[in-house]
Formats: sequence, C-alpha cells, structure tokens
Amino acid sequence: MSVSAPPRMPRQPAPAGGGATSAQGSGVIIGEQPIRRPDTRSPQVMTRRAWWLVVLNFVMPGSAQSLTGNRRLGRIGLTATFVLWAAVLLTVIAAFLWPGVLPVLASNGFFLLAVQIALLAYAVLWVVLTIDTLRLVRLVKTRRGARPAIAAVAILGMVVGSGGAAYAAQQLVAPARELLASIFTNNTPPVDPSNGYYNFLLLGADSGLGRDSMRFDSISVVSVNAETGAVHITGIPRDLAYVPFADGPMHDLYPDGFEGHYSETCGWGPGINQLMNAVDICQDDDGASIYPDAAANSSTPAIEATKDAAEGILGIQIPYYVFVDMKGFADIVDALGGVDITVQERLPKGGGPTYEGEPAEDWAIGWIEAGPQHMDGDTAQWYARSRYTTSDWDRMRRQRELQQAILAQANPANVLSRFQQVAAAGEDLVQTDIPSGLLPFLIDLAVKAKEQPVQTLELTPEGAGIDTDEPTADEYAHVRELVQQNLYPPSPTATPEG
Repeated sequence: MSVSAPPRMPRQPAPAGGGATSAQGSGVIIGEQPIRRPDTRSPQVMTRRAWWLVVLNFVMPGSAQSLTGNRRLGRIGLTATFVLWAAVLLTVIAAFLWPGVLPVLASNGFFLLAVQIALLAYAVLWVVLTIDTLRLVRLVKTRRGARPAIAAVAILGMVVGSGGAAYAAQQLVAPARELLASIFTNNTPPVDPSNGYYNFLLLGADSGLGRDSMRFDSISVVSVNAETGAVHITGIPRDLAYVPFADGPMHDLYPDGFEGHYSETCGWGPGINQLMNAVDICQDDDGASIYPDAAANSSTPAIEATKDAAEGILGIQIPYYVFVDMKGFADIVDALGGVDITVQERLPKGGGPTYEGEPAEDWAIGWIEAGPQHMDGDTAQWYARSRYTTSDWDRMRRQRELQQAILAQANPANVLSRFQQVAAAGEDLVQTDIPSGLLPFLIDLAVKAKEQPVQTLELTPEGAGIDTDEPTADEYAHVRELVQQNLYPPSPTATPEG
C-alpha cells in the first residue's frame, strides 16, 4: 500500500506594505519590520528603524552593529561598553566599601596613563561606531523631514559620549598624571617610619612683595602615625634663635647651635629662617659642598640644613620636606573657589610701615575685617602674611587655620569641578622630596586622618615655655620632652571602682 503525500498549501501573499510578522535573521521586531531586513520602500519603517539604531548606539555603543551591521565591530563596541560599565560599577562599590583603594590607584602614574589611553581609545571607538550607525540608518530612505533630526541626535550623542570620555582623559586624568610627575620626582626607595611616625618638614616661603631672596616664613613639622593616620603638627617660630643641629654637616659647623653671622651682604641673624641665607645665598657654591647630595634627592642645601635644625630642636628624625610657595598658595585658594575663615581681629594688607610707629592706616592698602569671611587667594595670602599689627604667634595661628581650612574645604566634588585650575596651581605650589613610591601609602593614611582631629604644639613662650629670643639648652630639652609626650601620650589606665 502506498501513502500519498498531503497536498502542498499555497503560499500566502505578503501583508500589504510588504511587512513580515516575524523577524528574519535577528528576530528583533520594530512594529512589523525587523531591523536587519526592513522594507526599504517604506519611509515610515526606515524612520522608526533609524531612531532605534541611533538610540541604541548612544545607550549601548556596538548594539546597532550587532543587530544590523558588522557584527565583529559590534562585538568590539559592546565589549568595550561592558568593560566601561563594569569599571564604573566597581569604582562606585569601591568608593563605599574600600574608600582607601581609589586614592591609592589615583596616585599611581602608570595606572593613570592606562586609564587615559583606555578613555581616549573608547572616545575614538564611539566616533567610529556613530559614523557606522549613520551609514546603517540609510538616511535617504527615511522621511525627508526626519533626516536632519536623526543626524543631529546621532551627532549630539557622539559629542556627549565620545567628548565626555575624551574630556575625562585629557582634562582630568592627564593633569593628575602630569601633576604627580612634576611634584614627586624623587625615585629613591622610601624610608621606614621612625618610631611609628612619618615626619615631614613643612616649609612656607613668600616669593612675592618684590623680595630679592626667599626666606622660610612658616616652619612646622607634620608627624603622621604610620598605623592610625593620626596627625600632629609642631609649629616652629621662624625667628627661633640659636637652634641646635642634629648630627651632620651643620652640627660640625655649629656644634653649639646656630648663632648666625651679621654682614651687609647676607644680613644673617640667629633665627632659623636665616638658614637659607647662611647655606645657599652666601656660599660660593650655593651650599653644594655642605650638602652635596641635596640636588640629586630633589632638595636644596638650605632645606637640608633646616631639616637638621628641626631634628635637633624636636629630637625626631625628619627624612622628607614639603615646600609651599605662598604665591602658589594664593593660586590654589582661587582654584578652589575661595576659602571660608572666621577672622578674629581686623588685619591690614600691605608691606608694613616705612618708619617706626607709623599708623597702619597710613600704609595699609586694604583691610581684612573681623568676622566670617569668604576669602579669595589674595586675601588669604594677606591673612597668612600680615604680622605688623599682631605678634608672630598670631601669624602662626592664622597660617595653621588657613592650612586646615583649605584641607577641609578641598572636598572631592570641589576639586573635580575645578581640577584643571587646581592641578595648574599645584605644580607651582609644592616642591617635595617625598618619593613617588611612598605616595600610595601616605594617601591611605590621609584617608584615615580625615576621621581624626589634628593635634598641634606651638613652640612659643605660651605653648612650650621657651624663650624664642634667648632659648637655653634646658628649654630645648624641655621641647623634646613635650614632643615625645604629644606623639606618645600615656595610655589611659583603668581606675578601681569605689
């Protein structure tokens, strides 16, 4: 017995308009038409398809090519997009769960270079994908009135996406990398903390006011606990006299302390701020014979001499320095958009009286009024500089207030929004011999330090009981005891109940 095949059903005609009820190839449907094989005779279909491709290219670059174009190019675009999304997601997670990781990565020049290259490559890829998407759209097949809008939206998406990646690479990452490279030039291996602390000599000097030399106007030592990040700042008066030196070349020259030398050329005095004159300016070789390795270690003989003096005064090891130019200090305040300070007393701006007893009203070029003030860079500079109507101790206090206010107000949002200006000001603001290899660890400590109050000790008659004009050896010994007590306070002991 033979079985005959069922009769073949006749082919049904295509629906009016040439549509299909199911996708052919990709399976993606827009209305009745697939994206990959649309009815090119219908401007309405091609217009809807064009808008979908343009939106997909912006939301998920590479998806337009995967659906209706070069799938290999689409895979490249989608992979790059997913990697970028993953990086952003990990960054957000790290910011909440591991806040110390991001600053450490941001301080690594090689990491920043890799990020910069990746962002630039993604920006170029987005341009390529957008141009290819416009090719796939086939504008000539869309409705005539929609063509300008489709092209404009595609280009706008490219500018936002590709331009955003390029901006981040060139205006955020590149300045950060250049800033690190310009400031942290010392590539020597980092030293271990001394007795649990990293100690840094913080120097402030003023290159303004038409000075023919630059003396240290602000001298302090910042001690950072290597485990907890706790910060202690010891302020050293710039006119502190007859300072002792730690073992080294200056101790050999001045075993009984720095007495200074008076001359019409150098004007040396016994104050610690005169060390720049004594070591740099009035030496035929600019102090190179005293500290021959200073230049190779990103330092100067005057700074090294001041380190030795600070070590002799405080009795601690100070391997590194940070030098801040007060002119650059004003630039950083402007770059951050100003700084808020509560002024305790009315202060004059200006270079000071021309004769003894001249009223401040006669020589002042302006005034900083008492009360809350939002200061620009110039006003902040005068706030830290002014001293003729107050004491040097008041000036030290104001400088410390300004330093802490800038640190407190330099929040991430503020810095990022003005990053170019901040980075440009930072290159002129800071010099240091801190090795680049130590920077990630210090940034991690800085994150911990944000959660703790800064402790201070001012070496003044009121703060440390020292006569800054005629200090004795016993007074310097007392200072060293105070420093030890502040850095290593006794642990609280439990008292018996009752």
